[in-house]
Amino acid sequence: MDKSSTQRVVSTDVTAPTARRRLEGLDGIRGLAALFVVLHHCWLMAFPGFPGNGGPWWLGWLLYGHFAVVVFIVLSGFSLAVSPARSQWRLGGPGRFARRRAWRILPPYWAALAFSLVVAWTLAPQPGEGPPTAKSVLLYGLLLQDVAGSPSPNGAFWSIAVEAHLYILFPLMLLVLRRAGTTVMLTAVTVPVAAIGLLAPSVPLVDKLLRFTPQFAVLFALGIVGAGIAARAGTEAAGRPSKAAALRPWWALATALPVVAVIVALGPIWTVEHYFWVDIAMGPAVTLLLVSVASGRPAPLVRLLDSRPIRGLGHFSYSLYLIHAPIVVALSTLVVSPAAGHGLTAFLLTTVLAVPLSLLVARLFAAVFELPFLRHRSWRALRAAASARFARRTAP
Repeated sequence: MDKSSTQRVVSTDVTAPTARRRLEGLDGIRGLAALFVVLHHCWLMAFPGFPGNGGPWWLGWLLYGHFAVVVFIVLSGFSLAVSPARSQWRLGGPGRFARRRAWRILPPYWAALAFSLVVAWTLAPQPGEGPPTAKSVLLYGLLLQDVAGSPSPNGAFWSIAVEAHLYILFPLMLLVLRRAGTTVMLTAVTVPVAAIGLLAPSVPLVDKLLRFTPQFAVLFALGIVGAGIAARAGTEAAGRPSKAAALRPWWALATALPVVAVIVALGPIWTVEHYFWVDIAMGPAVTLLLVSVASGRPAPLVRLLDSRPIRGLGHFSYSLYLIHAPIVVALSTLVVSPAAGHGLTAFLLTTVLAVPLSLLVARLFAAVFELPFLRHRSWRALRAAASARFARRTAP
């Protein structure tokens, strides 16, 4: 989910202030997507029978928490590619990129894994899962949960492994893009993924590849392409927005409406069974939305995303995504279900209890396990900052 935080990009050209603003807008999207996943899991605990809609029709949209991950993946490709797009698609070295990604992703992930294991072993395991085993610890610790099956300690962790694999492909995607162009890179990713989708129903060996959600590679590539479009359009921020910039929100809406219409017409069971193709179909709409927000359009939406509460939510959205599932499951299993069973009352009670608690715990969790690793880029810097803070607190 990038769930990963948007990189702060330093630029010497006239678009630097806009770069900062557009990244803040992306943080807002990330925060809202993470909150949507929390509500989705509250819905799942209150209305059994997924992918069928066991709740009232007006809450049916909460069935589709999976699409928040679609947003995360496109946004991850977009955010990571913003800086290379301004530098002729140069990354600065795959090794440096890998170290920075590991430093950003792994400390909060491993801390959340420990938290999830404790909750699953002492309070309540994830729905449909037994208590995590030693195999679970090994596979999830190494981000190999999509390679082999084991009891999951956290229902949100599946996408972290997918994104880690995409990070491995990211330097290669940029290399192809730099040497052969956008069309070749996008085609090189899309064609084999589409072949997997077409062959999977009839070829068992190919069907096994679906556990890696290969369609997310296309979404990630679309995010990279979107970053290139946003970089080329950066001069619009100097006060001369083009007609194309004004139309981008409408392009995003027009691209999304047919997909939404199909989902509404065919229902959640069909949609879940066809996530592979639906995810790919949603990719262009999400990409166009990100490009639109990056160019400051539509202005009311950008102002909303840049408002202090939503921007603040985005700053610890990765932590919220990582730790909310055990909290929701434990509260639902131990508190809500014995008192209210299942249904609308259970959903409202779970939401009232789990959402504020998840936000609070995630904010505290981020302060310890996420934000320090954003501010300080090495162990030496982190130790120096910790020592300085301790010295200030202990000084008379």
